[in-house]
Amino acid sequence: MTYDRLLNTAAAWMLALFWLLPLAYAVWTAFHPAAYETRFDLLAPLTLQNFAQAWSEAPFARYFLNTMILVTGIVAAQFTLCTFAAFAFARFTFPGKSIMFALVLMQLLIMPDILIVENYRTMSQLGLIDTIAAIGLPYVASAFGIFLLRQTFMTVPKELDDAARVEGCSYLGILWRVYIPLAKPTFLAYGLVSVSHHWNNFVWPLIVTNSVETRPLTVGLSIFAVTDSGIQWSIINAATLMTSGPLLIAFLLFQRQFVQSFMRAGIK
Repeated sequence: MTYDRLLNTAAAWMLALFWLLPLAYAVWTAFHPAAYETRFDLLAPLTLQNFAQAWSEAPFARYFLNTMILVTGIVAAQFTLCTFAAFAFARFTFPGKSIMFALVLMQLLIMPDILIVENYRTMSQLGLIDTIAAIGLPYVASAFGIFLLRQTFMTVPKELDDAARVEGCSYLGILWRVYIPLAKPTFLAYGLVSVSHHWNNFVWPLIVTNSVETRPLTVGLSIFAVTDSGIQWSIINAATLMTSGPLLIAFLLFQRQFVQSFMRAGIK
């Protein structure tokens, strides 16, 4: 038993090391001059010039704004739609409920990339090509969000519903005053997952956007890092840290709530 535990611990440390090495290299090159891209020297001078140069050579301010608008809009729409749908599946009885929920679960089996052509055709018919709305619309209804919130709402005792009804609450009042406060950890975890996914989403935004005014950070960074531009790795890694830094900070701040919420929802 001790041997198995030791082996598992060693394997975990090895995986952690493999994950940290690219990040460590990115941090090293971003904070040091280009001359130290391929050699390690503890006495190498630190610099912020790489970040300043990356910021000045591409419209990252616009990319950040586009991404913030995109992510905020998607998460707000997902919270609204998924909350109402999950509440209905958790607390109401209506014809076809099981079939409809099965259809929701089936969406979890469909990769978003499969629908790229159809989504592009739909956005074109709506006249939304090269807009931020076109990036976000295919994601406003999330099967995973509905499932996760339903699992959480199912754990709320029905006695709380009865008590709220006695106090004169409507169904919307019960949802707002009882279910949503009790599901805050789940909302936080799902919000982090959704923000991370759409912050890093690349293929669909690349296809549906054509201009600086609509490109998110991932597409802007890929254009900035084109090898033909001759940009140094220190500058590219500085730009990469700028774009991924907010997500790393958010996960470090909320990692405990993130893990606990999935455990409470029964997701292993």
